[in-house]
Amino acid sequence: MHTVFLDYDTVSTGDLDTTALTRAAGDIRFCPSTADSQIPDRIGRANIALLNKVQLTRDRLMQAPDLKLIALAATGTDNIDLIAARERGIAVCNVRSYCSASVAQHVWAMILSLTQHLSAYARLTVDGTWAANEEYAVLAHPIRELCGLTLGIVGWGELGRAVAARAEAFGMRVIVCGRPGAPLEPGRMALEEFLRTADIVSLHCPSTAATRGMIGARELALMKRDALLINAARGALVDSQALADALKQGRLGGAGIDVLPQEPPVDGDPLLDARIPNLIVTPHIAWAAREARQRCLDEMAANIDEFLRGGRRGRVV
Repeated sequence: MHTVFLDYDTVSTGDLDTTALTRAAGDIRFCPSTADSQIPDRIGRANIALLNKVQLTRDRLMQAPDLKLIALAATGTDNIDLIAARERGIAVCNVRSYCSASVAQHVWAMILSLTQHLSAYARLTVDGTWAANEEYAVLAHPIRELCGLTLGIVGWGELGRAVAARAEAFGMRVIVCGRPGAPLEPGRMALEEFLRTADIVSLHCPSTAATRGMIGARELALMKRDALLINAARGALVDSQALADALKQGRLGGAGIDVLPQEPPVDGDPLLDARIPNLIVTPHIAWAAREARQRCLDEMAANIDEFLRGGRRGRVV
């Protein structure tokens, strides 16, 4: 079997053990990255394509007559034309639950940083403010205790549950939003009531027709003025301009954003304005702890091994 990893540098800096992956995939070529123009040549002779972010469109799949398996180093499958893969008889596998601890850790890092105003207070210590005016520096930004506050989760899957589980240690109440576009289930709250109730809203749902743009100007206006919004799911869930406006106008307490509609944001994004207060934007790194990335490679190896044995582990197609 001839295998190619199209964008290996998106998951490793050379710090991961590829033993299991090499053993499962056989003859494997690790490409640091792959430009669109290079895709036809690199998958044209491959039996197995490994990738993270590379886009495999219908046209690309039709130009790969020997391709039998696409193994993703990710959970999301947005970058693969699954319909074309099914038509071609190409199996597609993803990896799940590999980064739950990493994502939960990142979400809570943002929540704690925003709640404590860590960046703002750190600036006051180095710019001379603390030395010049101690009374102002100590109380310059409002700090709240998480104990007794309400954490709202949108997307009650593996990641949403992992984030919610950490809330117990802080003495928080957890509420769950009903699934967008679906009938309201017992124990879930309708979106409007959910947004009015939560002190912190954390998004963990996929990007679908029902969820894209689900947090816009109207929804932000329903939230408490000191509430936090965290998005470590998909950038398309949030209207960037509406969120930027709400933060600039003081209609929201803060936001932690790990994902944007366009990644990387080569065309810019309203949330990249450094003047927006109490906003943290990170470059889609919630999943990127070394342990999580190693787990991802090992899961890919297990998917490949099972596929070659005729099994369906990790299959989405």
